[in-house]
Amino acid sequence: MPKNPPPPQPPGSSRDTGVRPRPPRLLASRLLAVLAVVLGAVLTGPAPAARASVALTRVGDFGSDPGALDMYVYRPASLPAHPPVVVALHGCTQSAQVYADNSGLPQLAEQDGFLLVLAQTTSANNPSKCFNWFQDTDNRRDRGEALSIRQMADHAVTAYGADPRRVYVTGLSAGGAMTSVMLATYPDVFSAGAVVAGLPYDCTKDNSPYTCMNPGVDLTPDQWAQRVRDAYPSYRGPWPRTAVWYGDQDTTVAPRDASELRDQWTALHGLSQTPTRTTLIGPDATRQEQYLAADGTVAVEVDRVPGIGHGTPVDPGTGGESCGSTGAPYFPDSICSSRWIARFFGLDTSVPDGPGPGDGGGAACWSGSNYAHVRAGRATAGGGHTYAAGSHQNMGLYNTFVTHTLKESPDGYYTVADGGCP
Repeated sequence: MPKNPPPPQPPGSSRDTGVRPRPPRLLASRLLAVLAVVLGAVLTGPAPAARASVALTRVGDFGSDPGALDMYVYRPASLPAHPPVVVALHGCTQSAQVYADNSGLPQLAEQDGFLLVLAQTTSANNPSKCFNWFQDTDNRRDRGEALSIRQMADHAVTAYGADPRRVYVTGLSAGGAMTSVMLATYPDVFSAGAVVAGLPYDCTKDNSPYTCMNPGVDLTPDQWAQRVRDAYPSYRGPWPRTAVWYGDQDTTVAPRDASELRDQWTALHGLSQTPTRTTLIGPDATRQEQYLAADGTVAVEVDRVPGIGHGTPVDPGTGGESCGSTGAPYFPDSICSSRWIARFFGLDTSVPDGPGPGDGGGAACWSGSNYAHVRAGRATAGGGHTYAAGSHQNMGLYNTFVTHTLKESPDGYYTVADGGCP
């Protein structure tokens, strides 16, 4: 791929004086070079103006960085010991700064106590600053950009004392497609991920990126699942939990791809493609379909947002469920998807506003030890921790000494309600 001069840095950022020169990249074919230009224009349109309102720290030496990516970190003012890590991947023509300023993730990192890592690509890698999700040199285990992002996650664990069992990844558009890459190639690193307007892993094995994006490619669930298994043949599980977010008016990446992503990940988890339960969430009645594993955890979730096109949904209001900004293109005003993604990861400790859909306004309350909640099916255990069934909120250590009150609303959906439960 032809190389361009490095772009100027976003306002308010600075380069580490100890940063080594970028490693040389393998040149892609002329076809892929042209494709990257057109693909970037199709995926995200004109470049948004940078708004350096969130202070990011550039990390200059996080590994060999074969993908020639940049690493930025947002560290909350009060970070607990052994925090979780969320890795965020921007869309084409965007930057780490733009995604931090508008997605709402830094706000949630402050509230919920997780370390936010933002990967950034440049026009030297791709003329439209897209992650190269469609190239074998970047979408395979231990190669290119995929390995660089894995090295960022590893560095966050070692340098910040983060919990290696709670490392998550999310991204928009090309970043969403790269999120699929990371979940498929490094299921031993990422315990869960959220794909926003992205694509199933390895769709471009035998299709053009254009076809994968729109109208999409129809494979059987087993065929999709096999493409993930082939990414790391020796891996024996468990597979990452996966959330999928799509606007139902998206004409860039067809909403059909949400169903193909669902097929890929439900098949990996050995689940039916019929949701266990369906509810409406948020101010816009987003349709949330959840696919539960045998232990009651939400293994796969599909969130279909009504009335919006391509982008990361945000809610810049003042309510308790609000987050994000519409200050750049492709952050449509709708629902705070980042908050619900943090909730899916088990990081968000807030309780959704108002009664849940279908609960009739009533709620049942249950108090007991984490051990008792798990035994009763109100919570699940994993990695020594306890998680509320449905919301998957982290309740702390799995034992008889940690106690919580859980509110059940609607049926089968539990949230922590220690401060009071009507």
